[in-house]
Formats: sequence, structure tokens, C-alpha cells
Amino acid sequence: MTQIEQAKSGKITDQMRQVAEKETVDAELVRQETAAGRLVIPANTVHLRGRLEPIGIGRALTTKINANIGASPLDSDDANELRKLDIALKYGADAVMDLSTGGDVDRCRCNLIEHSPIPLGTVPMYEMIIDKTVEELTYDDILDTCRKQAEQGVDFFTIHAGLLREHLPLIESRIAGIVSRGGSLLAEWMLHHNKQNPFYEVFDELCEIMRENDVCFSLGDGLRPGCLADATDKAQIAELRTLGELTKRAWEKGCQVMVEGPGHVPFDQIEYNMKIQQEICEGAPFYVLGPLVTDVAPGYDHITSAIGATAAAYHGAAFLCYVTPREHLGLPTEDDVRQGVIAYKIAAHAADVALGIKGARDWDDELSRARANLDWQKHLELAMDTETARAMHDEKHLPDTDHCTMCGKNWCSVRINKELRKL
Repeated sequence: MTQIEQAKSGKITDQMRQVAEKETVDAELVRQETAAGRLVIPANTVHLRGRLEPIGIGRALTTKINANIGASPLDSDDANELRKLDIALKYGADAVMDLSTGGDVDRCRCNLIEHSPIPLGTVPMYEMIIDKTVEELTYDDILDTCRKQAEQGVDFFTIHAGLLREHLPLIESRIAGIVSRGGSLLAEWMLHHNKQNPFYEVFDELCEIMRENDVCFSLGDGLRPGCLADATDKAQIAELRTLGELTKRAWEKGCQVMVEGPGHVPFDQIEYNMKIQQEICEGAPFYVLGPLVTDVAPGYDHITSAIGATAAAYHGAAFLCYVTPREHLGLPTEDDVRQGVIAYKIAAHAADVALGIKGARDWDDELSRARANLDWQKHLELAMDTETARAMHDEKHLPDTDHCTMCGKNWCSVRINKELRKL
């Protein structure tokens, strides 16, 4: 039985207990939220026999972040991807996705699963069209590839089953069209064959395959907006309504479900986007890319998207997919991964503090006390990125003084306040 099936039967699994312990919540709460479909535990039974340490994704828990890695036909290799995984782990990613489209994708995926203690996701379609055109994709290709990846231990699949043939006319007025790789490929397949989305057609069979190893659906948003002008349009909402239908179908088949969301959204539209998904998909965890709140800052899109990510998490998202500085520009480097993870840890934590998640602000208060006491060592140890904070502090070769280089000794308000407390 899958996690959701066991939760519905009243059973608290070992994985639910582990999640509850990590989150300092009651295990019965985890069971109830899982049974309702509002919480998922992406934990393939194969990966559980390895290094996987289960996590929970849902609004009742802390906000989680995902880091995308993966080789491309033009760059990267297995060793680079393992190093990116290590960096993502070091800086606090809760999950990773292998988006490889080149090289030996099976070997890369299996290496990542073997080494990863956090859930690993894929977009199975990427493997299906390596060394072939999208027009050659068959229903058997879809089922066989998903079955193989499930048996290898992948914890969640992005499945673009919500983009239907009848949605395609709705994109004609868009500036950016279809920016999802999976969505654009399937649009090409549907137009070529004059048929419905093949993932939609075999959805029930996919449920059976994924249920076998408890692979979690991450229902992909093939029509997500790729620029502010396309946000919250008819195409996006039409696909979302299909995703709501598929969510219920997957639940009925005993599968766990997340739903993926937009991309580029003006700040003032984020709240509506989060709430309409919660309504249509009946509370299934929302997994969003950003969203980016402006289109004019390539090279800094980890910042433009982290702004949107905080708002998204505050208003309804449970899972944030990081964006790196190299978004729209190229394949992320190892340092891009670090910067993306840190930006999203900040976004997720800021939302958790604002939401009043149990214990979230304790970290802030502890660091603030260390800062007020001029306890430099504790201040730096508590920093989200201790290495960077320490390097900046030590750059001018100051010892552990009662001031920093911003104000110097006589102007330091923190030092003055410490003295005032003694009076």
C-alpha cells in the first residue's frame, strides 16, 4: 500500500513518524494530512531501501525547496552532477530533480539515487526522446520508461498530462508561447498526430505503475506562463482545471499527488494563483517555480524569483523549485546551485516565519541574541551560509572585536547598546 492508502486506512507508517519527528508535530497530524491528500511523502520503496530519509511536503509543515540538476547534451557529466547534488545537500535542499537530457542518463540517474538521502524527481519524458524525434514517441515508450525509472527508485515524476489538445488555441495571443520543455514537445506531438495528449490517454496505466513503488505524481504545468504578460491567462487556468481532474483520478488509484505551478507572475497576482490552485486541486501540495516577479533581470533571477517564492509560500505553496542566477542564460554551474539553494532557503524560511510555523522564528531570535551580545562566533555559526558570512567578516583580518568595519568602535550602535544595558 502507498503512503496515502495506509493513511486512509488509519495506519501511521514509519515514514510518517520520521516526518513528524523532523517537524516536531504529532504523527497523527501527518497521517491525517496525508490521507486528505494535502501532504505527500515522496519515498519510492526502492529508494527507501537505500539512503533516503523521508520528508513531508504540505502546508501543515515547513516549506520545502527543490534544486534542479542534470546533464545536458552540451555540458556537464556524471561527476559534475554528483558534485551539484553534494552542494545542494550542503546548503539545505530538501529534494533534487535530475533533468538530464544528455549523456548516459540511466547511469547518472542511478548514481544520484544511490547517493541521495533526499527525494529525487525526474521528468521521464526527457529520456523518452533521446536519440529520437518527439513525433516517434509511442504509448509504450511512455509506460516502459516510467516503469523503468520507478523500479530504479525515482521518488516523484513530473507528468505533463494536463495540457490537452483543445488548450492549444488558447496560447495564440501569448508573448512567450509554451516555455515548458515537456509542454512544447507534447504540443508538437499532438499537432503532428492530430491526437490527444498521450500522457492523458494512458493516465490510469501510469497510476498503476507509480502505485507499485509509491512514486508521487508531480503534475506538470505545461502551459505555465513564461513572462509576466502571459500570467493567469485562459490557457494556464484551463490546464489547471484538468490538473484538478487528474489529481482526483490519481487519488482514487492510490497515488500521492503534487501539482506544479507558474513560472512568471506579477507580484499582485501571486495570491490569486495560489488560492485558485488550492480550490481547484482540493488542497494538493502546490509546487511552484519561483514565481519570477519581473522579466528584466537575467543573471539575477534567483532574486526576482525568491521574492515571488516567499509570497507564494505565504499564500499557499508548499514546495518551491529554486531558480539560479543562470536561469534563461545557460546550464547552472556548481556555484549557481549554491546561490539558488541559499536564495530559496531564505524565501522558504521567511514564509514560515510569517506563517507562524512552530519553531520557525526560534532560529532568528537565537541569532539576534548573539548579534546583540557581539558574540561573533555564535552569530556566524547560526548564519544560513556560515562560510560566506565568516569570509566577509574576516576579510579585513579583524579579531573578535566589539565592532565591525561598517561603523568602527566609536560609532557601533550594537556596542553602545551593550554598554547601555549595563547602566
